[in-house]
Amino acid sequence: MSTPLQMTPGTSTVDANALHRGLTLRHILFIALGSAIGTGLFYGSASAIELAGPSVLLAYLIGGAAVFMVMRAMGEMALAHPVAGSFSEYATIYLGRGAGFITGWTFAIEMALVAIADVTAFAVYMKFWFPGTPSWIWITSVLLIILAINFAKVKAFGETEFWLTVIKVTAIIAMIVGGIILLIFGARLNADVSPAVSNLWSHGGFFPNGLGGFLACFTVVMFAFGGVETVGIAAGEADNPKVSIPKAINTLPVRILLFYVLTLTVIMSLYPWNEITGETSPFVQIFEGLGIGAAAHILNLVVVTAAISAINADVYAAGRMLFGLAQRGMAPASFNKVSKNGTPFMTVVSMGVVLVVGVLVNVFFEQAFLVVAAVATYATVMVWVMILLTHIAFKKQKAREGVTTDFPVPGWPIASYLALAFLTFVVVMFAFFPETQIALIAGVISSVLLGLYYKFFIQKKVTQ
Repeated sequence: MSTPLQMTPGTSTVDANALHRGLTLRHILFIALGSAIGTGLFYGSASAIELAGPSVLLAYLIGGAAVFMVMRAMGEMALAHPVAGSFSEYATIYLGRGAGFITGWTFAIEMALVAIADVTAFAVYMKFWFPGTPSWIWITSVLLIILAINFAKVKAFGETEFWLTVIKVTAIIAMIVGGIILLIFGARLNADVSPAVSNLWSHGGFFPNGLGGFLACFTVVMFAFGGVETVGIAAGEADNPKVSIPKAINTLPVRILLFYVLTLTVIMSLYPWNEITGETSPFVQIFEGLGIGAAAHILNLVVVTAAISAINADVYAAGRMLFGLAQRGMAPASFNKVSKNGTPFMTVVSMGVVLVVGVLVNVFFEQAFLVVAAVATYATVMVWVMILLTHIAFKKQKAREGVTTDFPVPGWPIASYLALAFLTFVVVMFAFFPETQIALIAGVISSVLLGLYYKFFIQKKVTQ
């Protein structure tokens, strides 16, 4: 391992100012808010519910607590080093260049896979309205829109995420309120469906598939939280990261309780969990099953909006990470080129190519979403593990220096080690289920290949 770079808070060995700071507090808060409302909730939750039944609510609480610790760890480091490349840069500083290389590229791979999963979900949503139209037509259309947004100034990305998030949040809150009203008054819009809170335990109990089903759902649940670390990436382009980043991260517990736990509680109370098929978004299926046709169409518009928002964020986050890696000689030099708008345009082009691959995946593989989501989940969890390991090294170095940091992690060090143990457990769980074993194998192979590539092709170049 090479000697960590010696840096003072707020500085970098690379010129992060090549990216234009244009994200305001409003942008950062809504990027953080929107990152919690995406494909994992609107589509992936069907798979999690199928595995665990109502106990999935407990899984979201436990997984959310661990993710909050990861975000607080990243936030503490982001305030010390608000730079392009974010946690890859931190890993370089505190764990060595090899760790920074693997962390950065694993995140870029994660975003690429999540983008493919998102375009897969987008195609599924569009079939609700146009069942006979080929998936590639819709995905090609959304690809052109996303590229246009990401070639513009970073403020365009921030504004797009802001308004897309407004739509998502408004719709979910309206759905929660409407669902609660239906439950309170016992409304039955469909003779075959009886909305009631008792649906949470009337179809096999709260743990209908036992402990095995509950543990298995974590491999899907954690996918839903993937992308929350985009807030750390955005720190490099925030106008005032010392204000916006803490505020954004501290909203995470409320987001988890509101948008996951409360939302899915209402959904599984309105409609028996064991009748959720996953053929479309469970949100749409439930309201269609209740006989509320207009609501189903409105919600499908919302989940389409969520998918576009997620793909937009995937392209942004991967592009900025690759830009940071290129500045340190760990990615192709072309990724370091910035347009007059302050956009690393080659990284956007590369992610566009990835989304084209997503089109091909949709054409040739029917079960694309579950496979890609599983591999993306492995990459996501490994990035979080690296963030926690980096933060532990960060805290130890600051303690040796006698430096007090802003925005310290609560419950340090016990909470951090518990979160690390939980994420390790999630990785181990991949080995026990056929659906996720391929993700574990692919993930381990990719990590080994990244390590070998760094050793033989990158190490000499970055240490010269």
